[in-house]
Amino acid sequence: MTHEQSLVVALKTLTLLAGGLITFYAVRAYRRTGSDALRALAIGFGVVTLGSLLAGGLDQVATVDPEIALVVESSFTLVGFLAILYSLFVS
Repeated sequence: MTHEQSLVVALKTLTLLAGGLITFYAVRAYRRTGSDALRALAIGFGVVTLGSLLAGGLDQVATVDPEIALVVESSFTLVGFLAILYSLFVS
């Protein structure tokens, strides 16, 4: 594993931990309040985090074309951000 690959794995791991914590606390807040906005927020962050995990797995474990991993990650990021945007408009 090259230095660059090690750095990517480390950054993806930190992203997974941070995204997982944000998702965890958003889910806890949703369960406590029942707010639709917090549910959408939790889903959004969860999808973004899942996309990062899947892309990292595809790139490192499945060794698919890096462009495919990028498309997967970008797709999940878009869907997650749309859910987060939706959460800002739900009353």
